[in-house]
Amino acid sequence: MQIQAGQYKGRRIKTVANAPYRPSTSVVRKSLFEILGDLSGKHVLDLFAGSGILGFEAASRGAESVTFVELSMRVISLLKMNGAIFKNTEFHYYRTDALKFLNKCNSYDLILADPPYQFSETELVAKKAINRINHNGFLILESSPREFSISPARVKQYGDTQLTFWKKEI
Repeated sequence: MQIQAGQYKGRRIKTVANAPYRPSTSVVRKSLFEILGDLSGKHVLDLFAGSGILGFEAASRGAESVTFVELSMRVISLLKMNGAIFKNTEFHYYRTDALKFLNKCNSYDLILADPPYQFSETELVAKKAINRINHNGFLILESSPREFSISPARVKQYGDTQLTFWKKEI
């Protein structure tokens, strides 16, 4: 897997064989980060981090800090190894359940959530994460096509993948 743009464009991110995650496709990542634009100085949360490609893409595009939340110790170890190549970003790693993390975490300028498609509490993740977005910040949730009870600002569809955007304006 490869960083698509920014300071670390072209750098490869190591992944594990038989990984317990489904990484975002390059088409989805490209579109997502084109919409977001420059992330200089932003504090980013990558929930259900998996390969960490979303957080590493944000770091390559100027994010000041990226926090990864992932349950697997093996995946956290790999995230730390991959994070060592980035010199201008502060990384934080939490091995915990995403919902538990959202109960006690700080707020962020950008929250990227990519739960497993069969995850049954996606709506609850969205509700909790919205409360952790800074003013003018975004929550972007990647999922299979679905509707949410909280009206999003934008929805983009890519085959069986949907990006749902919420923006905190107040």
